[in-house]
Amino acid sequence: MKSNLTTLCYIERDEKYLMLHRISKEKDINKDKWIGVGGHFEEGESPEECLLREVKEETGLTLTAWRFRGIITFASENYQTEYMCLYTADGFEGELADCDEGCLEWVEKKKIRELNLWDGDRLFFELLNREEPFFSLKLCYKADGTWQKAVLNGRELELFDVCSGDGFPTGRVKERSMIHRDGDFHRTVHMWIVRKREDGGFDVLLQKRSKNKDAYPGCYDISSAGHVHAGDNFETSALRELEEELGIKADAGDIKFIGFHTGDLKAEFWGSPFIDREISAVYLYEKPVNERELTLQESEVEEVVFMDYETVLEGMKDGSLKNCIFPKEFAMVKEALLPDFSPEGVWVSEKFNF
Repeated sequence: MKSNLTTLCYIERDEKYLMLHRISKEKDINKDKWIGVGGHFEEGESPEECLLREVKEETGLTLTAWRFRGIITFASENYQTEYMCLYTADGFEGELADCDEGCLEWVEKKKIRELNLWDGDRLFFELLNREEPFFSLKLCYKADGTWQKAVLNGRELELFDVCSGDGFPTGRVKERSMIHRDGDFHRTVHMWIVRKREDGGFDVLLQKRSKNKDAYPGCYDISSAGHVHAGDNFETSALRELEEELGIKADAGDIKFIGFHTGDLKAEFWGSPFIDREISAVYLYEKPVNERELTLQESEVEEVVFMDYETVLEGMKDGSLKNCIFPKEFAMVKEALLPDFSPEGVWVSEKFNF
């Protein structure tokens, strides 16, 4: 059995990476994928000895300058766990030779995303391009090759399914920041906690987002909301978010689905562009809630408050309420609670005041 220790190297030249298109072998876990160059340790080799030998064998080049960038742990349901030493190299000698593993090609760094890569490999390039200090990254895959988990330096990252415009997963998975940078459609859940009053009106519970959030910090928002993690479904995600953010342990029968909402917005937070293209399953929660007894997730929620629906709407219209609530979705809540209400002609601007 081959060693479960490997090296992988991305050789750089003129803002390009040398990429290997694995098309030569029929029985190849990397069949048709684009990867760097490298391979398994031989008995007694150090990481650098393996690096130099594999690069020479696969490219004909002799490296003269390289950097050890990180350790990658691959865990797959079908294969032995692999530990890979990741390098970049910007110094080499010799002439590029043919490779029996596939076709070698210099690819512009800005076009790497267009290649057929492993979803987890796209995260490599993010970390390399950001000049991330030496890192440890664990990538977990299902038997069918679907990326299901990522842990960077001991901290689990959020992975989302990349969806089509109608909300169906495409089979691709990306890390949260990459989804919002690239503007991919993804799935979210929105839960509106409401309480009816004796005068015929009703209140909605708003949460104030933490001032440290990566998007819309300090804004009033939906009672509870969150992303659907890769491989999860809407209902499971809705129940999870209610418990994580507010401490509400609900069952499927406690939430009422009232429809889907599609949001498509561009903004900038903390000096970086943020594209939010989400397909949201919207739910109502009408069981009694005492806001003073909720257990708030400090990293996500600064405070919660019940407010009259019409007062919230007025604050959204005149800009006095700092919020990130979609007006069309807010109208869905009223329509679900008051069957005689028609949202036609109501204020439906999809611009936030934040």
